[in-house]
Amino acid sequence: MGKSSSGKDTIYRALAEDPELSLKKIISYTTRPIREGEIEGIQYHFVTEEQLESLDREGRIVELRSYHTVHGVWKYFTVCEEGMDLGEDSYLIIGTLKSWQAMCAYYGRERMVPVYIEVEDGERLMRALLREQEQMIPDYREMCRRYLADCEDFTEEKLSEEGIIKRFQNTDFGSCFEEIKLFIQKEMQYN
Repeated sequence: MGKSSSGKDTIYRALAEDPELSLKKIISYTTRPIREGEIEGIQYHFVTEEQLESLDREGRIVELRSYHTVHGVWKYFTVCEEGMDLGEDSYLIIGTLKSWQAMCAYYGRERMVPVYIEVEDGERLMRALLREQEQMIPDYREMCRRYLADCEDFTEEKLSEEGIIKRFQNTDFGSCFEEIKLFIQKEMQYN
């Protein structure tokens, strides 16, 4: 987890593809429209409100967050997928502090390991701007809303309350990836 434009997606992909870790991916769901360059089932499962309601009726929603964006309400959520075996496999998911709290409540905190990625706010803003400029129709208002919301969502107080002390500085991808990989390997040996 980490604020927007901290490099979560890039690090997630590298960790998921690393054969030494053998992590299985949990792909989050969203009701927001697919962005240019995204692929269904890779970044997210893109679903309708009706599909969300069906999953909820089935009792498969682990956590659900709603965001009031400049385009209306978008929902992001985690689904307990059929065939998941936490006793046998280790899983990797991108989330927020709120999703972390809900997953700890659902799966048990003792089964969860937080990986919090940080980037200096100015650098994060530059990354977000460059990413948005690559879109066919850049949405700077939504980019700014996400950036400001992260300042509220990931306060030092909230991180501290959740016991998230270890931070991974993503100023250099290679170094950050190796540090996270080593951390995960140690956690897997410990558990």
